[in-house]
Amino acid sequence: MDVRISLLVLLLLNSLQAQGDKNCVPRNYGSDSVVCVCDAHYCDLPGPVTLPDPGHYTVVTSSREGHRFLTETHELQDSPDQGSALLRVLVEEPGQTMLGFGGAFTDSAGINIATLSAPAQDLLMRSYFGPDGVEYDLCRVPIAGTDFSVRPYSYADLVEDDLLLESFALADEDKLYKLPLIQRAQELSERSLRIFASPWAPPAWMKTNRKLNESGELLPEMWQPWSNYLLKFVKTYEAEGVKLWGLTTQNHAGGEEPIKWNSLYWKSENMRDWIKESLGPTLEAAGLGRLKVMVGDENRDALLWYVPEILSDEDAARYIDGVAVHWYTDLGHGPQLLDQTHERFPHKFILYTEACIVPGLMMWNDPGSEAVVLGSWSRAENYAISIIQVVNHHGSGWVNWNIALNLAGGPNWAGNLVDAPIIINEEADEFYKQPMFYVMGHFSKFVVAGSRMLPSSIEELDSHQVHTAAFLRPDGPIVIVLLNTGEAELDLSVDVASEGYATLHLPAKTIQTVIIAGDHQQAKSHSKTKFTKTQSSDDDRS
Repeated sequence: MDVRISLLVLLLLNSLQAQGDKNCVPRNYGSDSVVCVCDAHYCDLPGPVTLPDPGHYTVVTSSREGHRFLTETHELQDSPDQGSALLRVLVEEPGQTMLGFGGAFTDSAGINIATLSAPAQDLLMRSYFGPDGVEYDLCRVPIAGTDFSVRPYSYADLVEDDLLLESFALADEDKLYKLPLIQRAQELSERSLRIFASPWAPPAWMKTNRKLNESGELLPEMWQPWSNYLLKFVKTYEAEGVKLWGLTTQNHAGGEEPIKWNSLYWKSENMRDWIKESLGPTLEAAGLGRLKVMVGDENRDALLWYVPEILSDEDAARYIDGVAVHWYTDLGHGPQLLDQTHERFPHKFILYTEACIVPGLMMWNDPGSEAVVLGSWSRAENYAISIIQVVNHHGSGWVNWNIALNLAGGPNWAGNLVDAPIIINEEADEFYKQPMFYVMGHFSKFVVAGSRMLPSSIEELDSHQVHTAAFLRPDGPIVIVLLNTGEAELDLSVDVASEGYATLHLPAKTIQTVIIAGDHQQAKSHSKTKFTKTQSSDDDRS
C-alpha cells in the first residue's frame, strides 16, 4: 500500500514539474527587470517547438515586465485590424541562408559551470542545448587560452622552438572544461551542433615579442609551424569526438596596439599571403577542406580596410568561406558596411562571432559601468537590436561570447570582466537566466539553420521604436521577431503571402517571436508582389 502511495505521489510531482517547466522563478536585483532563478531542483524550460496548425499562428513573448516565453496560439484573420499598423513580410524575395545562433565554450564558462552540482549543471546545459531549451546550434571554442581563462597558455609552451610540435598537448582546461561541455551539448542537441574554433595566440616563441599577449606578430619562419599547430588542434579535438565545422583565422587580427591578453597582430597583406601559401594548402592536404574558414574575427570597422585586402586576392579567397565580425564598434560604424561587404563579395557569408556587454561600451542603450547587472532588460535590448540589424544586412548568424560567467563577470586573468546570458552563483548552487538569455532564445529556438531571411517593413510607424526581422524556415512556416523598445504598447497586423492576417499586441519593452503556419516555401514561387521598403525594419542610425 505504501509503495503504491509513493508511486502516486511521484507521478503527481512529475506531472506538476512538467506543467511548470515554462514558469520563470523571478528574482529582482534592483534592475529594470528580473532574472529567472534555476537550481538543482528546478529550471524554467520552454519545451520543444510546437508549430501551429494550418490557419493559425503562435506568439511567444518576453518582456521587461517579466514574461518569459509566454506562448499563445490564435487563428489567422481575413482582414487586418482597423487602426493597427501593417507589417508586410514578402516571401518571394528570400535573402541569405541562416547558419545559426549560439555562444562560446570558454575556459571561464566551463570553470563556472563545474562549480554547480551535477543536477544544476544538467539543467543549465539543457537550457541551452536540449530540445526543451533554446537550442543553440552554432558555437565557438577558443584554441588554447584567452583572457577568459585563469592563466595565459598555449599548447606548446614547454619546449622552446619546437618546430615539429612534438610537445603539443591539450591543456587541462580542454580536458576538464571545454571538451566535456561540448560533448554534453552534442548529446543533448537534436540539431546538428556546429562548432567553430578561433585562435588567440600562438606559443610565445613563434612571435616577434616572445610573449603570449601584447600583440606582436608571427615570425615569418613560423608561418608553416603555426598552420601545423592549428591543424593539430583540429585533429586532436576531432579525435575526442568534436567534429569542427569552421575555423576563424585569428581573433582580433587587426589589433596592432598592444593588447593585455592573448593576442597576435597580422598585417592584412601577411594574413592574405599566409592563408594562400600555408594555411589553406595545409588544411586541404590534410583532408580538411570542408572546414568553413572565416577571415576577420574583428570589429565591423575592419570591413573597410582589413577584409577587402584578403578577399580581393583570388588565390587567398578560394580558401575562404566567410567573414567573421565582432560587435564592439557597431554604434560608430553603420550596417551599410555589411551591405557593402556582401555586394563586393556576395559568395562569402557574414557571421557575427563575438558579442557581449562590456561595461562602459557605447551601445544603443547605456550598459552602465558594472560588469554584471542582474536582470537588465536594457542590456537584452542591445542584443536584440544588434541581431535584428545584422540579419537585415546580410548577416547569417550571431554568436554570443561566454555562455556562463560568475557574479563578478569572470574569471578573467586580465581583469576584462563582462556580462553573460547566464550568471552562476557558486555558493547558492544557483544560476540566473538574464533577459539576454531569452532574447537569444527568441532567435535560436525558432530560426533554425537553413532558414532564409525575408524582407519586412512596417507602414506608418516609428521604426526606431519597433525593429523587425523575418525568416522562412526550411519546413515551411514563417518566423517573425519583433522588438518594441518604446514605452507605449502597439497593435500590429501582419500580412504574409496573402494567406491572412496575424493580429499582434506588442506591449512596451517587449520582444515577440511569431510563427505563422503554412508551406510558404511553395507560396513564395506564386507571389508577384515586389518589395518596397517604406520604413526601415531596423535601427540604421548607428
